[in-house]
Amino acid sequence: MRVLFVCLGNICRSPTAEAVLRHKLREAGLEGRIEVDSAGTGDWHIGKAPDARTLSAAKRRGYDLSALRGRQVAVDDFARFDLILAMDSSNLSHLQRLRPGAAVAEMDLFLRRYQAPLDDVPDPYYGGEEGFEQVLDLIEQASDALILELKGRL
Repeated sequence: MRVLFVCLGNICRSPTAEAVLRHKLREAGLEGRIEVDSAGTGDWHIGKAPDARTLSAAKRRGYDLSALRGRQVAVDDFARFDLILAMDSSNLSHLQRLRPGAAVAEMDLFLRRYQAPLDDVPDPYYGGEEGFEQVLDLIEQASDALILELKGRL
C-alpha cells in the first residue's frame, strides 16, 4: 500500500502529514507495510528542507522532518501510489487536471475523507506559529482515522 500527501510547495503541510503518518504507522506496527511520501504541485521548493516553522512545530510533538526534501508531483505518481491525499481543494483540482486517464490512484481531500471539522488543511505559510500547531492538530486526527482505513485494506 502506498500513500502520497500533496500540498502546494511540499514544505509545510504534506511533509508534516508524511512524518506524522510514518510515526503513527511505527506505533501501530505497520512500518514497512505501507509506503508514505509527500510532494507539492508547485516546483519552488524542489530539494529544499521543510519550512523552519514546520520543523520546529513538528519537533515539539516528537516528529522529525529533517531528512525530508521537497519534490514536485510527477505523472508516474498516479500509477505508483494507491492513495493520493490533497491538503486542500486547489491542490486536488490541480491533481485532477494532471491525472492521466489510465491512472489507478484513488484521490481525495485528506480531511474530508476523515470527517474532520474542515475540508482543507489551512496553509500556515503566511501566518504565525498557531497556524503550524493547527495543521498538526488536524493532521494527527486525520492520520488516526487513516491508520484504521489502512489496517482494513491490508
